[in-house]
Amino acid sequence: MLQTQKYKKSFKELLAELKGVLVGEWLTDMSNFSAFMMMELENLNWVGFYLLNGQRLCLGPFQGKPACTEVKIGRGVCGLAAETQKITVVDDVQQFADHIVCDPESHSEIVVPLIYQNQLIGVLDVDSPLKFRFQELEIQNFLKASVEIFLSQQKKVQPHFF
Repeated sequence: MLQTQKYKKSFKELLAELKGVLVGEWLTDMSNFSAFMMMELENLNWVGFYLLNGQRLCLGPFQGKPACTEVKIGRGVCGLAAETQKITVVDDVQQFADHIVCDPESHSEIVVPLIYQNQLIGVLDVDSPLKFRFQELEIQNFLKASVEIFLSQQKKVQPHFF
């Protein structure tokens, strides 16, 4: 069931504000990006990054409860988004057969691949305690645009910390 979300600010305003908190430093910006999304978007319980390291995604900066530290490519929602390199939306994670439970309070999820210079370098993972939280195309487009801004602001992308 679609749950229409109301926002305090327009997505255009939020994108402009996001640009203002990004300084072009990879690790710092991932941290501030996660904090910004948690602060500005309602009904989220986890926002963070998983970074590509070989055939697995490793936990990067995030906001929320402690999370799974590693996800294999092709496994779970994050692994599927990494494998297909497409935005993946799951309206009800309990109905997703290969869901990896990090927080049992999460009920819906969206994962946006991080594509830099035509290569996958990781994913942005956003969870909500509400089912169908990310069904609206508007929030999907906002998160995609946010990732594009994040990547475009980086002076030097350092996807391999490992």
